[in-house]
Amino acid sequence: MNMNRRAMMKSGVAATAIAAGSVLLNKIDAAMSQEHNHHHDHAKYSDPNTAVPHGYTPVVTLNGSTLPWKFENGVKVFHLVAEPVKKEFAPGLVVNCWGYNGQTPGPTIEVVEGDRVRILVTNKLPETTSVHWHGILLPNGMDGVRGLNQPPIRPGQTFAYEFTLRQHGTQMYHPHADEMVQIGMGMMGLFIIHPKETIVPLPDRDFAIMLHEWFIKAGTATPNPNIMVDFNYFTFNSRISPAIEHLVVKLGQRVRIRIGNLSMDSHPIHLHGYSFKVTGTDGGPITPTAQWPETTVNVPVGSTRDIEFVADAPGDWALHCHKVHHIMSGMAHDIPNMIGVNQKDVEEKVRNLVPGYMAMGTTGMEEMLEMQMTGPKNMVPTTFAGQFGNVDMGGMFTVLKVRENITDYQDPGWYQSPPGTAAYPVNE
Repeated sequence: MNMNRRAMMKSGVAATAIAAGSVLLNKIDAAMSQEHNHHHDHAKYSDPNTAVPHGYTPVVTLNGSTLPWKFENGVKVFHLVAEPVKKEFAPGLVVNCWGYNGQTPGPTIEVVEGDRVRILVTNKLPETTSVHWHGILLPNGMDGVRGLNQPPIRPGQTFAYEFTLRQHGTQMYHPHADEMVQIGMGMMGLFIIHPKETIVPLPDRDFAIMLHEWFIKAGTATPNPNIMVDFNYFTFNSRISPAIEHLVVKLGQRVRIRIGNLSMDSHPIHLHGYSFKVTGTDGGPITPTAQWPETTVNVPVGSTRDIEFVADAPGDWALHCHKVHHIMSGMAHDIPNMIGVNQKDVEEKVRNLVPGYMAMGTTGMEEMLEMQMTGPKNMVPTTFAGQFGNVDMGGMFTVLKVRENITDYQDPGWYQSPPGTAAYPVNE
């Protein structure tokens, strides 16, 4: 979760709380349970709206949903509503965003190569908008750049986009109108096209994650889209750790993770415990002979990456951005570095004026993890209670939970290492 750590160093008083672990996690579990997708085993998946079954594994969008559609005269018809959205990044942190259909990122559009689609877009924003189908091959007049390919969609108007899908892979959608504000405020979504011919082996679990970053001043609720580099919140599907769903899989299953990035920075996403293959980009699938092994995949701005692996190692494995500030949300960046500075005399003098004052940051940030302190409105802790103590990772962080003999995909709790397989203290 998030804590303004450098601001605490400046004021000498912690600005945010490390809430009691059990209370915080109970709130998070309840919120995640309400948002939890219906998870599927793979098999021949027959969409209830069509009589034609397709061999693909339905995508699980962490803390999100898949956009429903109806079948009309051979066309799959979807409806997107561009509108202001209140998004709970985590219990205690509600943000004023813009998005689609009441959420950011917008619902995942999931279709099949060869489908004819019609997407109705209704504008409930206070300004004009459009939708660009990022990476999708389509007629020029459907490309969605306001002023170049189409008139603006004015507030209250509905536009129809219609095209036949000529490719498969992980794509995205977003406005091409006032992009700085509209994308910056959360208007984006994934557009996933499954291949017309089943490609084996199918993944048993197919997850989707959209990366984004925000600047939200402490105590406020509206992101500042004018910020270019100094972001302080970093999200998977507009959620921060530990309020991001965990990726629960059965031991031995094949897993695909699709990652999209429409933020201002690249994000090196690292998976613990596994080597995976990079199997696709927004340009399409990578042929098996050209795939390469990694443990970290860099997702550039405006791109998607697909990774795949077989979950053959049980445990709780971290999945996170490896830019260290991106797993420590809610920070300020204008505070002096106090590491190694002896503040004892200063602390005693300030305490005469401010009872209870504590100088922070002299030996690092760990001291803050153990403190129970109140903070400004609409901020949350940057740590959460793990099995062995506080885990000091917020922002772009979640957990791949690989388990043997599970019967569903509900969170199985913390992994219990077999005897002799866990690190332990020694006396020297």
